[in-house]
Amino acid sequence: MQTIKTGTRPPWVGFAAAVWVGVAAGNSYCFPLYSHALKSALGFSQQELTVLGVANDLGENTGILPGIACNYFPPWVVLLVGVVSSFFGYGVIWLAITKTVQNLPYWFLWVALVLAANSSAWLGTAVIVTNLRNFPLSRGTVAGLLKGYIALSAAVFTEVSIMLFNGSASANLLVFTLGIPVICLALMYYVRPCIPSFEPDPSENTHFMFTQATSLVLAIFLLTTTILKNTLNLNDTVSYTFIAVMVIFLLSPLAIPIKMTFFPARKKGNGPVECLEGLDSKTGPLLTPSSSSTTLASSNDDEDVSYVNMLLAIGEGAVKGKKRGPRRGEDFSFREAAVKADFWLLWATYFLGIGSGVTVLNNLAQIASSVGFTDTSTLMSLFSFCNFLGRLGGGAVSEYFVRLNATPRTFWTMITQIIMVLTYLLYASALDGTLYAATALLGTCYGLQIAIMISTSSELFGLKNFVIFFNFMQLGNPLGALLFSGMLVGYIYDTEAANQGASTCMGPACFRLTFLVLACVCGLGTILSLILTIRIRPVYQMLYAGGSFRLPQSSVH
Repeated sequence: MQTIKTGTRPPWVGFAAAVWVGVAAGNSYCFPLYSHALKSALGFSQQELTVLGVANDLGENTGILPGIACNYFPPWVVLLVGVVSSFFGYGVIWLAITKTVQNLPYWFLWVALVLAANSSAWLGTAVIVTNLRNFPLSRGTVAGLLKGYIALSAAVFTEVSIMLFNGSASANLLVFTLGIPVICLALMYYVRPCIPSFEPDPSENTHFMFTQATSLVLAIFLLTTTILKNTLNLNDTVSYTFIAVMVIFLLSPLAIPIKMTFFPARKKGNGPVECLEGLDSKTGPLLTPSSSSTTLASSNDDEDVSYVNMLLAIGEGAVKGKKRGPRRGEDFSFREAAVKADFWLLWATYFLGIGSGVTVLNNLAQIASSVGFTDTSTLMSLFSFCNFLGRLGGGAVSEYFVRLNATPRTFWTMITQIIMVLTYLLYASALDGTLYAATALLGTCYGLQIAIMISTSSELFGLKNFVIFFNFMQLGNPLGALLFSGMLVGYIYDTEAANQGASTCMGPACFRLTFLVLACVCGLGTILSLILTIRIRPVYQMLYAGGSFRLPQSSVH
C-alpha cells in the first residue's frame, strides 16, 4: 500500500479558482471583438482576416502539448505557460492595432495570434483536467460547468469592454495582455489535484446545482446589461455597478468551501476529499482513498470494479486466457485508441459540427454588417450566453439521461446537428429578425457539442490519458476553420465584393452559399452521430448499470 500525504484544502477552493481561470481561458472566443478593428487598421481583405481567424482557432485548439504536460507537471506549471503565451501573443497584436510598431509582417501577426490564442489551450486544459480528476463521478457536470464559464468569457469581456472602454478594441487587447496574466498568477496556487472520492455524495450534487444556478443567473445578467448599455445612455456609476455585480457572481463558487468550513457535513464511510501536497499529477488523481486511511482502494472496492471489468470483457467477447488490450470504458493509450473506429467517428462528428460553427463565429461581425446590422457586441453577447447554456445543458442533461437509462451522450450531438442544419438554412434565408434567433440556436448547439465530446471521450477511453484525447479531438476546430472559413468564406465574400465593385460586401449573397454548404456538412455529421450512438450503446449500458457510474478496474491504479 502506498500512503499519500494530504493537505486540508477541499477541492471546492480549487474549483472556485478554476472558474476565474476558465473565464480567462476563453479569450480566444473574443476574436470578433477586435477583428473588425484589425481589418480596418491594417487594411486586410476578408480572406486575409479569415486566415487570421484560422490562426486564432489553431492556437486555441492545439492542446496536445498542454495535454502531455498535464500528465507530467503540476497544474501551476501548465498555467504559467499559458500566462507567458497570452502576454507575448496579445502584446504583439496590441502593438500592431495601436500602430505603436509599424509595418509588422502579416506572417508575424499570424504567428502572434496563434501564440495568443494558444494560452486558452494551456489555461483551459489545466483547470478542466484537474477538476475532472478531482470529481470523477460528476465528470459530465464538471465539464459542462467549466466549459460553460469558458464560453461566458466572451460575454464577460464584452461587458468589461462596453462598460469601461466603450468598445475599444485596443483596450480589449490590453486587458488580454495584462489582465489575464494577473488573474492566473494570483490563482494558480489553488488549482491543484486532490484525492478523488468514488463514493456517491449527495452534498456534491447540491453544490453543483448551486453553481449551475448562479452561473445561469450570471449569464442572464451579462446578456441583459449588455443590451441595456447598447440601447440606453447609462452613466458611469451604473456601468461600474454592473461590473461589481458581475464580479460578485464570479466569486459565488467560493460560497461552497466557506459553507463547508463553517458548517461541515457529517461524513459516512470515506472521509472528505482533500487536496494533495505532493502527489504525482499523472497517477495520483486516479487513486481511490480507503475509508480508514489515505491509502489505495479497499478490497471491497476492488471486488466491485473487478466485477464491472468482467462485464466489460464479456460484453466485448474478450474473456480469454491470453493478455488482451483495453476495452471501451477502460484506460487507453493514444496508439490503442487511434485504431478504434469509435475514436474517429467521435472526431469526425466533432469536426463537422464545431468546425462549421466556428466558421460562423469567426465571421460573425462581417455576417452582421453585410445585412446592415451594426450592434456586434449584443450579437456576440447573445452567442456567448447561448454557448454557455449549451455547455451547461450538455453536461447536465446528458448526465441525467445517461444515469436514467444509459442513453449515450452522442445522442444529443445528433439532435444538435439536426438543429444546426435548420439554423444554417435560417441564416441563408436572411429574413428580417432571424439573425438573433439563428445566432442563439447556433451558440446553444455549439456549446452542447463541446461538453458532450469531453465527457464521451473520457468515458470511452478512460481518464488516464483523457487530456491527450480531448485536445486531439479539439483539432477538428481549427481544421474546420481552415477548410470552411479560410478556403470557403473568404473566397466567396471577396468574390461577391468584387462583383459589387467595393471592398466591403453587402447583402445576403455574401454568405448564402457558405451557409448552404455548412448545412450539408452538418447533415453528414448527423448521420455519423447516429452510427456512433448505436455502436457505443452497449458500452454505456455496462458503465451505467444500475443508474450510477462504475469505474473499470484499469482506471484504478
